[in-house]
Amino acid sequence: MSPLVALVVGLILGGVVVATVIIRSIPDLGRSSGDDAAATAPEAALTRRLVDLIDPAIVFVDTDDSVLLANPAARALGIVRGDRLLVPELLALSHDVRRGGSRRADVRLPGDLVGSGPRLVGAHGMRLDSGTVARPGPVALVLQDVTEARRVEAVRRDFVANVGHELKTPVGALALLAEAIEGAADDPEAVQRFAGRIAVEADRLGRLVRELIDLSRLQGGEPLPELSRVEVDRVLAEAVDRTRTAARAKKLDIVIGGQPDLVVRGVESQLATAVTNLLANAVAYSPGESRIAVAARARSGFAEIAVTDSGIGIPRADRQRVFERFYRVDQSRASSTGGTGLGLAIVKHVASNHGGSVSVWSEEGLGSTFTLRIPLAVADDRPVAEPAPAPAPQTLENERS
Repeated sequence: MSPLVALVVGLILGGVVVATVIIRSIPDLGRSSGDDAAATAPEAALTRRLVDLIDPAIVFVDTDDSVLLANPAARALGIVRGDRLLVPELLALSHDVRRGGSRRADVRLPGDLVGSGPRLVGAHGMRLDSGTVARPGPVALVLQDVTEARRVEAVRRDFVANVGHELKTPVGALALLAEAIEGAADDPEAVQRFAGRIAVEADRLGRLVRELIDLSRLQGGEPLPELSRVEVDRVLAEAVDRTRTAARAKKLDIVIGGQPDLVVRGVESQLATAVTNLLANAVAYSPGESRIAVAARARSGFAEIAVTDSGIGIPRADRQRVFERFYRVDQSRASSTGGTGLGLAIVKHVASNHGGSVSVWSEEGLGSTFTLRIPLAVADDRPVAEPAPAPAPQTLENERS
């Protein structure tokens, strides 16, 4: 098999095979004789071109720690300057490989090298067999950016741990209440009281499961439905209607205002859920007999939907974390408010999926304002419809009303 063919196989099987073939294919690195170099020069040139095109960063380090070859992916990471390897951890890895053979390690690259914040790379080093005991051959380092993969793994671990903790509370409560009912079988009043508590915990458990499913869908479990024109007024009316019962129980007034007739592109059910979650959050943390305002306005190509309350407010240290899953500013209030810690996370993902954002302004003791920004629909974005006879004036008047 020629070196070029072997390289293609190596691209399929993995970066380490690629490294081995390259070191044998390029005359300067393999220290071939003149005749051999002349014979392999064309294939070596093609090999080098292929190496430059592949995604993994590849670096060959000689015994004096000088860089013999680095493809563009490696130089883009900022780990090579001239013929020097700039990351001490990678140099230490190459030394370990030279002494003991193949090694794998995760290496964190400083943000000033990469230019886009710290990155984590999975490094696979191997000692190439072109040297001798007295003069060991170069070391090949194959680097793959694993920043996002490790972040996803950490998020998944945290998510599983959080879900287990959140489910344990209502499930444990249901088990205890069932035992209490069994022990109070001869006391109808106690049975009725415990049954009421079971209904509350079952509702809390059902809400948690529903929100977990919603969050899973929003995070990519299912493709986003096709976007259509959505009237913001309809979204606000639906969200207020969903939270009206809870607001009345605390004697809260929900006032709708702002600019009417705004239209955005999105999924109406998701937008209604997002605004409902903002309103439900405002209801949960507002004192009784106060007012909650929800208003919309057009600004810089976006519809801004603001929900303002006069509740307890959010401490400065917690304002950037309130959109995290299961995060609660005050854990002691979780049972009294009935929240799952997922509502604002759902709002964040709805906004992101629509090309928008959500932000919060808050002061302790003064209240909070959550602002959802969704791109406005362009004026000529209306679906083409078949022409229809103009309705009578009375019909138009009825439609406007």
